[in-house]
Amino acid sequence: GSEMFIRDRGSGVVMTVATVGLALWPTWPVALASAALLGVGFGVFTAVDFALLTDVLPDAAHRGKDLGVLNVANALPQVIAPVLAAPLVAHLGGYRTLYLTAAATGLLGAVLVRRIRGVA
Repeated sequence: GSEMFIRDRGSGVVMTVATVGLALWPTWPVALASAALLGVGFGVFTAVDFALLTDVLPDAAHRGKDLGVLNVANALPQVIAPVLAAPLVAHLGGYRTLYLTAAATGLLGAVLVRRIRGVA
């Protein structure tokens, strides 16, 4: 229900806070705190998203195939991210730019989840 969307948005905000911390205060204690925040945020995000995904799958008889396709879609950004991150780090401001870009992307995702009205 709606609490699922609230948790999804909240987890996106938690990950955004963690990456902004890494960008603005690159110290060891902040890196440790950010790693913990990222872990919690990503764990909640992943759990809620898988629950949402299984709710919106069209046919129970084909859930295994559908989840396989979703897994490929989930893994694709992990292949593309290094290609996009390398120029940010090497030519456009270093890790601060990378972390701020990650924060903006995470916040955008948290905002866009609001557009999902519910599951059919």
